[in-house]
Amino acid sequence: MSTLVEIQDAVARLPGGERKALQLWLNSQTEMELPAEEERRLLRSLDEALGDIDAGNGTPLNDVRKRVASWAAK
Repeated sequence: MSTLVEIQDAVARLPGGERKALQLWLNSQTEMELPAEEERRLLRSLDEALGDIDAGNGTPLNDVRKRVASWAAK
C-alpha cells in the first residue's frame, strides 16, 4: 500500500475493533498543542492538585475509579 486511496480502502475493510485500535494509535502519534495561556492554566491546576495531595486532601483511588466508571456510563 502506497497511496492514500489504498490505505483508506484497507482501513474500511478492518473489523470495528481493529479500526478503533488503529484510530487510537494514530491519535497517539500526534503531539497535542496547547495555547500558551491554556498550558499555564493547566500547570497551575496541577500545582494546586499536588498541594492538595501533599496536604492530605486527596481522593482515595477506589472512589476515583467509581466516579470515572459512572461518568463513562453516561
